[in-house]
Amino acid sequence: MVFAIAEAFAPATVANLGVGFDILGLAVEGAGDTVLVEKRSEPGAVILSIEGDEGRIPYDADRNVASIAANAVLKQIQAEEGVGIILKKGLPIGSGLGSSAASSVAAAVAVNALFGEPLKRHELLGACLEGEAAVSGYHADNVAPALLGGITLTTGTGLSDIQRLPVPDTLRLVLVSPAVEVSTAAARRVLPADVSLKLMVHQTGAVARLVDAIYRGDVVAMARAMGDDHVIEAARAKLMPYLHEAREAAIQAGALTLVISGAGPTLCAVLNSSDAETSVAQALEDVYTQHKMACVVRKTGVAVDGARVLQTN
Repeated sequence: MVFAIAEAFAPATVANLGVGFDILGLAVEGAGDTVLVEKRSEPGAVILSIEGDEGRIPYDADRNVASIAANAVLKQIQAEEGVGIILKKGLPIGSGLGSSAASSVAAAVAVNALFGEPLKRHELLGACLEGEAAVSGYHADNVAPALLGGITLTTGTGLSDIQRLPVPDTLRLVLVSPAVEVSTAAARRVLPADVSLKLMVHQTGAVARLVDAIYRGDVVAMARAMGDDHVIEAARAKLMPYLHEAREAAIQAGALTLVISGAGPTLCAVLNSSDAETSVAQALEDVYTQHKMACVVRKTGVAVDGARVLQTN
């Protein structure tokens, strides 16, 4: 069945999880992007309107991640009809919350729903990656959790390269997004081209400990491993306003650790229960208030189901 309209939502994501650069990520409850698509007789995807972007996202179908992903799905299912796209941004650009991945995933899921879901969810991965590649590069650390939900380990760009990991029952997160923008390109430019053998051994050991802790449901050990990054944070810390102050405040308020979310500047505090959520959220807000910098704080958890269809008719 082909519907007249379809609407889908894709969640924000926290990539890297500290030590797992470009290979680990998780989907976040609550925040995300929404895409509504309507059927058109003309082939291809066009952008009809964009909300919540302050006029910054291009309408050009060849440059907009949502239309790129939509066109990839249309090609994949060999559709003769096209779609008009209404993109509703719930995530700020350059926030470290997987904004471009959320738009790509929501568009792909919405188009697939519009045409009666001829593709299974995992079969949309390639189309989502094409959209993400237009802004952040062809890698799935944000796309995979946004599409599939939960915590994902991504070692490539094929379906066989993505594994969903168990979500510890007591894992809770507090996110703080200061009112500055850090582009993925800028965050990648500061990374070292080479690391020493000693650092490589340390980093791979921390990733192994993190995956082990996730499988055991041990949030304390998980947080300890996440916070043991000696490579990426060391290079990017200067791009994150008040990172060290925020970490100290979060831990004093009850968090286990605090790491950079993706390319930043959003920071992610890790908790072993919801007991200290409010105090950690307040402590993080206070850090930026004291420095006269606006921020958005979110108390959240892992979105186990990822993207979802909101309506079809």
